[in-house]
Amino acid sequence: MVKLAVFDCDGTLVDSQANIVRCMADSFVRNGLAPPDDHATRRIVGLSLVEAMQVLLPDAEEALHDALAADYKDAFYKLRAEGRLDPEPLYAGVRDGLDALRASGWLLGVATGKSDRGLGFLLAHHGLADHFVTLQTADRHPSKPHPAMLLAAITQAGSTPAETVIIGDTTFDMIMGRRAGVRAIGVDWGYHEAHELLAVGAEAVVETMPELIARLETA
Repeated sequence: MVKLAVFDCDGTLVDSQANIVRCMADSFVRNGLAPPDDHATRRIVGLSLVEAMQVLLPDAEEALHDALAADYKDAFYKLRAEGRLDPEPLYAGVRDGLDALRASGWLLGVATGKSDRGLGFLLAHHGLADHFVTLQTADRHPSKPHPAMLLAAITQAGSTPAETVIIGDTTFDMIMGRRAGVRAIGVDWGYHEAHELLAVGAEAVVETMPELIARLETA
């Protein structure tokens, strides 16, 4: 039996909202637009960039969505190149929790709206690159909540939907899990509210990494 735990990244493993809000504001200003409210930006964390822009500006033309997405990437790369990215700290207990799951036989994966480059940089920065057997990003898949990322992770890890769980902080993660036929567990320290996660099918919403581990090990 292969047990696979797939984690969302932003809002689940790391608190990256400061950089996301900065880059989103920059991309809007570059296009002559007033930046979105910070809360609105946090609400779209987890979506791929073009889809995020579509949510923030539903009446805009496709060309503007594409331009905003490109300028967001450019703003992020510029901050990184200049060493001006804000720290994206791991949430409390994440490192110990990942170590504990690996030690008990779980395979670990990531499914994220980040790019391959962005995810690789982040995992290397935190010394976590060797913790995961499968990394699925927006570069190679449709945006969440499409199940493609999870289905690819299951195939790559040699698992099955019945032995796989998605852990995330947004409704996009929970819906993705349902569509892939896997368990979906929410965390309450990210960017969507616990009641929202439960409303779209989370089997539970945990408050700490130890609570998550206990739930996985007793299920």
